[in-house]
Amino acid sequence: MNDGNHAIADTPTEHPHIVRNPSICGGSPRIRNSRITVRHVALMVRDGDKPEDIAQSYPHLNLASVYDAVSYYLDHQSEIEQEILDNQIENVLTKYGGSMDEKGVVHFPGVEAKE
Repeated sequence: MNDGNHAIADTPTEHPHIVRNPSICGGSPRIRNSRITVRHVALMVRDGDKPEDIAQSYPHLNLASVYDAVSYYLDHQSEIEQEILDNQIENVLTKYGGSMDEKGVVHFPGVEAKE
């Protein structure tokens, strides 16, 4: 537990470059020492990006970690596909009672817009 004085440590997975931490990215599997989730890498690959392109887009990642994220996705495809579905804007808005106006601005009940 995070008591404010101690950070929660990453939990390793069976993939050497992929970790989880409930206090980072909602606990989604992500590339170690980054906030790049496996979900994000999977979406990029599905959109046609090659691991080399992804590593070039995120120079703080090495190619091995990107390939490991792809491997994690393939090993846990149903889990990651569910995360992709859960994080679609319409599903997030429904879950949290939000709405999007005609300009694309998202509003949540009880949260005032900042000017």
